[in-house]
Amino acid sequence: MVERTKEIVNMEERPLIEHLRELAYRLKRIFISLLITFLIYFMIGVQFITTSLPFPFFGLKYILVTIPYLYPSIFNSIAVQLTQVFIYDELPKGVKLIIINLFDPLFASFYISLYLALFTSIPIIVREIWAFIAPGLYEHEKRLLKSTLIPAFLLFALGSSFAYFILIPLMLKIVLIYAKALGPAVLSTLGLRSFISTIMTLMIATGLAFELPLIMTGLTAMEIVKSTTWLQNWRWGVLISFIIAWIISPGTTGGIIETVIGLILSSLFFVGAIASKLVEKKRYIKQK
Repeated sequence: MVERTKEIVNMEERPLIEHLRELAYRLKRIFISLLITFLIYFMIGVQFITTSLPFPFFGLKYILVTIPYLYPSIFNSIAVQLTQVFIYDELPKGVKLIIINLFDPLFASFYISLYLALFTSIPIIVREIWAFIAPGLYEHEKRLLKSTLIPAFLLFALGSSFAYFILIPLMLKIVLIYAKALGPAVLSTLGLRSFISTIMTLMIATGLAFELPLIMTGLTAMEIVKSTTWLQNWRWGVLISFIIAWIISPGTTGGIIETVIGLILSSLFFVGAIASKLVEKKRYIKQK
């Protein structure tokens, strides 16, 4: 209680205009970082050169080393190279990509560059947001937020990986089965822009959805929601999980993908409820 009183006393009340200026400054830095990283992925390509270097150890004269180098290129940028990876990894055999609109390849590179810029700028974005809100937080709230940064990043990466390696291949295979069932008169084709935007949307949405246990645990740790509340309202949690699954799924698989995502999110809800119970129990023991 004494520590909390000291924190309140040490807080300096600042005029609203100063907060707005500070917010604009932080948003400007985030925008610049996003712009720079976006341009790198959109306009810079990468190649790997294998060369031999002197290595007079362990009886060896030379050792092969792979060295990456960057070069300016819009037509073979990192985004274009990643688009090729998506096509070879995710596109089922028998499905052909087509260009429906003239600028579809450009938009595909744009989507991927934007996703990569967001993903790689997360440390800067978090740092700027933290610098803006930290002065108004108590010490225990600062410690709590700091402890969630790495888990939040890992959960987002896990969700995106789940979408890339499991959801998207499953969805495309189901779509291909439906297309073949219609007979040889229906060609199995897919628009390039639609293909890339679907992958990016699912990876981002699933990555954010995987943050559910962390959000639940954080609300309990900040004494906003009790752990018993999560468990008592598990039916609402399951219902909301399936609603989120319906929102983020493409809706072209007859409910299969929606059911898979809903079950995964429901499981994450129960994981968050159990984690909240453990956090609450740990806090109770610490207070005693």
